[in-house]
Amino acid sequence: MSAPADKPVPADTVDFGYEQVPAALKADRVRAVFDSVAGRYDVMNDLMSFGVHRLWKRFTLSQTGLRLGQCALDVAGGTGDITLGLAQQVGTTGRVVLSDINAAMLEQGRDRLLDSGIATGVDCVLANAERLPFKDQSFHCITIGFGLRNVTDKNAALRSMYRALKPGGQLLILEFSKPTVPLLKPIYDAYSFNILPSLGRFIANDADSYKYLAESIRMFPDQSTLQGMMEAAGFEGCRYHNLTGGIVALHRGWRY
Repeated sequence: MSAPADKPVPADTVDFGYEQVPAALKADRVRAVFDSVAGRYDVMNDLMSFGVHRLWKRFTLSQTGLRLGQCALDVAGGTGDITLGLAQQVGTTGRVVLSDINAAMLEQGRDRLLDSGIATGVDCVLANAERLPFKDQSFHCITIGFGLRNVTDKNAALRSMYRALKPGGQLLILEFSKPTVPLLKPIYDAYSFNILPSLGRFIANDADSYKYLAESIRMFPDQSTLQGMMEAAGFEGCRYHNLTGGIVALHRGWRY
């Protein structure tokens, strides 16, 4: 299933999946989605990706370049699996912040970190990616995994993350993207729009949220467009790595 044909978009509206909603309401709609799925989010990630999401995140962590004692921020970090990896990289002398706009997801992340024995050196902050509440030039590395497509104003979020990076710091964006293997697209579409909502219904008792997930992926900018958005926000040396045939891409950019 493809995105609907181009239609005139009313002023002051943004996409929520294939639906157009007032921009001021999108954050609340997204919050409701994640309130609904927070408790089963990790289980669904494993089922949806057949566990491959763990490899995508492991590759992302391998690219951070973080050293002991440095500072990192995981934006829209949700249940904290990337945060945990960042904390291990910077060690007990470093600092990591897990931020998310959704309190239910942030609570899941806090619990995971505590269960993993990470009780110090990680702060959990309720925050909107468009207006990060951190001082300028605070972090050596910022990550955002599968969160940017849910942000209302993606350009504002990119500018906010740029502001919070130290000179020489790197932004890593792990996000669903556009398949680059022609034969993969019809299989991926059939899975996304038929099997995925059914999994959501049976496992999380919420088919609609996973229908939104599939639609939001299709509405997200492709690899080259996102790279251009990063460059417009001030990032330099931008590039991306396609993973699993472009189903996911890791974008990287630096503040010099």
